[in-house]
Amino acid sequence: MFSFHSVQFSCLKHVLLVGSILLSGCTHVVAPPPATVTAIADAREYELQKAGIALKQKLGKNQPMVALVLGSGGARGYAHIGVIRILESYGIKPQLIVGTSAGSIVGALYASGKNADQMDKIASSLKSSDVRDITLSRQGFFNSEKVRDFVNRQVENRPLEQLDIPFFVVATELQTGTRAVFNYGNTGQAVSASVSIPSMFVPTSIRKKEYVDGGLVSPVPVEVAKSLGADVIIAVNILAQPENTPTTNIWGLFNQNINVMQNRLASYELKDAHVVIQPNIREKQHIFSLDSRTQNILAGEEATLFQIDKIKYVIETARQKLAQNNALSSESRP
Repeated sequence: MFSFHSVQFSCLKHVLLVGSILLSGCTHVVAPPPATVTAIADAREYELQKAGIALKQKLGKNQPMVALVLGSGGARGYAHIGVIRILESYGIKPQLIVGTSAGSIVGALYASGKNADQMDKIASSLKSSDVRDITLSRQGFFNSEKVRDFVNRQVENRPLEQLDIPFFVVATELQTGTRAVFNYGNTGQAVSASVSIPSMFVPTSIRKKEYVDGGLVSPVPVEVAKSLGADVIIAVNILAQPENTPTTNIWGLFNQNINVMQNRLASYELKDAHVVIQPNIREKQHIFSLDSRTQNILAGEEATLFQIDKIKYVIETARQKLAQNNALSSESRP
């Protein structure tokens, strides 16, 4: 929603970083001091699995763990609000949320207990000065401190582990191009790391390491939800589609390079989602445009309504499967 994913302000460094990530595919450990945000002790798959087991222990035996995965996409991130509004109207609430870049901001607000109407109101009143602060740096035009402070105000300064819904934030460790998964500590700091677009935002520094946009390594982080053991994964893909990007000028060509790379990355993860919601957002719109907000939220609603029967079916099927497995387990006990 508010990650300012306007690649027109990026530079060749962004392309090179994404290219290197395509060859990387590994996951990074983050261990900053307690006063700041921290991540899973080791974000390799088995550690994510341990975190998922802990989450499942809090659920009823027959209750499937539903994960809502909110992807990156700049101004198109407003569509996430529309998705959540429809899910709410059908009584569907996830047991965990995974967010990257734009999705990390919407995810933080939703995980804090805000509903779609409240998030819509926040989005409608958002001003550039709320989240953007120009800085003089060789690393970017803006710093992410205002993003951090904005998010922390919205979540009432609660750390990640105290949010109403378990929330996992994906960022990229700049030096190695590996994935970091934050789930403990300063919520705003985790989100600011996830939205720090290289060459546009100064990287977020955490314990002498720099973190940038999570959309570079995981534009729709289904893999994290899968590793956490989610029974149902609902993924929201708001990436710009290559066929809708003009390529008649240098910026269009640059945007197309990014679009192709991110869609390629996303395709590997989306195949593991049970439901993929893809709002129909064709034109590029300014992030602070009220028209952009309204249209993108509506696109999210429409795309979710189109998938709602499948979502209900998948959740019910998962519930029945858990009940059957639990019954068989009980029968096998002496």
